[in-house]
Amino acid sequence: MYRLYGSLGSGSAAVEAALAETGASYEVAVIDTKEDAHLSETFRRINPRQQVPALQLPDGSVMTEGSAMLLHLADAFPEADLAPRPGTPARAQHDRWLIFAAVNIYEGELRHFYPDRYGENAASIAETAVAYIERHYGILEDAIAGPFFFGDRISMLDLYLWNLATWMDPERLAARFPKVHALMTGVRTRPLVAPIDAAHSE
Repeated sequence: MYRLYGSLGSGSAAVEAALAETGASYEVAVIDTKEDAHLSETFRRINPRQQVPALQLPDGSVMTEGSAMLLHLADAFPEADLAPRPGTPARAQHDRWLIFAAVNIYEGELRHFYPDRYGENAASIAETAVAYIERHYGILEDAIAGPFFFGDRISMLDLYLWNLATWMDPERLAARFPKVHALMTGVRTRPLVAPIDAAHSE
């Protein structure tokens, strides 16, 4: 069984959705980041970076980095068909855009929501982060085939982008990046994702 360490409203939503969509046997251990549970010594032993998500695999080992978890689950459950076959050009593009979103949009959102971690001028840091995030959403917008990133078939990339897109004001997202908004809507209304979306949106 997989054990997902996560918190509501965090990047653990995509991993939880991936576990649900693959049909994996899993449980969620809630780490209340609002109460600084991720900063505890107990959780530090799970993830020295003291961030969620963290994923304990069935063999007892633990991995971190949500985007890496999605790639692992895609390969661990190939029958779920949530990523192209490893080694193919299609998989190269899937992984390219997943990592693009992780290192640009996710990282930008951290600066947006927690600017005080990045310097003294928090307001300026947050403002710059928003512009950075939207620049990269624009690049994604141009690349989306629709309704999902690569067309009709959903992938781990779509689950990740849904998670990220929920952090932006929905009206602004729909107005500026309609294809990203449509992708997010298509993911969040899937039967297995909808209850996860609802829980993380509270």
